Amino acid sequence: MSKAGFFAACCFALATFCTAVSTRAAEPYRINVLLPLTGGGSFQGKGGQQTLQVLQADINKSGGVNGQPVEFVYHDDQTSPQIAVQLARAVISQKPSVMMGSSLVAMCSAIAPLLKSGPFDYCMSPGMHPPAGSFQFTPLIDTRDLMDVMLRYFRLRGWTKVAFISSTDASGQEAERGFDETLKKPEHSDIVAVERQRFNPSDVSVSAQIERIKAANPQVVIAWSSGGPIATIFKAAIQSGLDTPIATTYANQTFAQMDQYKDFLPKELYIATSIFPPHDGLYQLDPAVEAEQREFYAVHRAAGIDPDSSAIAVWDPAKIIISALRKLGAKASAEEVRAYVAGLTGYAGVNGLYDFKATPQRGLSNVNAVMTRWDASKRNWIPVSKPTGFLLDK
Repeated sequence: MSKAGFFAACCFALATFCTAVSTRAAEPYRINVLLPLTGGGSFQGKGGQQTLQVLQADINKSGGVNGQPVEFVYHDDQTSPQIAVQLARAVISQKPSVMMGSSLVAMCSAIAPLLKSGPFDYCMSPGMHPPAGSFQFTPLIDTRDLMDVMLRYFRLRGWTKVAFISSTDASGQEAERGFDETLKKPEHSDIVAVERQRFNPSDVSVSAQIERIKAANPQVVIAWSSGGPIATIFKAAIQSGLDTPIATTYANQTFAQMDQYKDFLPKELYIATSIFPPHDGLYQLDPAVEAEQREFYAVHRAAGIDPDSSAIAVWDPAKIIISALRKLGAKASAEEVRAYVAGLTGYAGVNGLYDFKATPQRGLSNVNAVMTRWDASKRNWIPVSKPTGFLLDK
């Protein structure tokens, strides 16, 4: 072979090698996400997917993971623990370092035993209590902390007679345990549970339970269920003439539900949630959190989306995972990601400042929660308390 031919061959080989390297570099970093895109939890799942889609574009505009684009891959668990387990096993068999999902306690609980050796998993339900040091994390306010904020707000409003109704599924059972534990706090000793009722999520009517609650003459009702079952409660309350204020879980804090249920929503509907709602100077948050919230709303506005609880459930987890991968590299192991997140303090998210050393596996506490009220005229949840549930200054 002539020198010219040899040189040409070398150039061709080098070009082929560079093309292959470039192709490999362009391969996306895929993050598997289990969400209830159908079934009773679809209000949360579809909203979460929508936010992850706009966040994916935003992440990739800023360089992805050190130049490698990110792709969220969605799996519909159909609001079924059994299907969530099947999907999680399939994902885990691929040996990824990270995954996300699901959005409700039942599915996250079903997945948890599969994660003893990883991958790092972000469940998006506040009702989960992953053991310290485990591979499962959850970004939202603990149900017990939400109950604490609710009861503090009720007490300061003078509402000490509380009725409680919940579904018999995992979320409802967890909420009732949290309610009982919070009632034991000396601070809430003036509050009395005047009535308790339970119902099966598949029940088409809870009229009998609502009538018993009405007869107990509560000053406020906590109704803990999500999706279709909460609509069953709202309808029964309207039909019975129960006009008592009703508080419910943040899982119902979606615009889709408020729009769909507008004809039978309670006159006063309260939700304890993270500090994400616009607060228009009612209180001041950490400047870094305020900046993150401005970005959160700007990205959603640009996409024509009204963000709600389904958005906050996935926004911070996804950004924390990306933060870990950018710091550690795309080849980081599940153990390395877990250690990174477990050591985060002062991380500014839309839900507040995360401190995983103070609150393992979660990073947030009741100082990151406020009480809100649905305002149909403004089509939004308006904060009616300061963080932790204390009344706003008049």
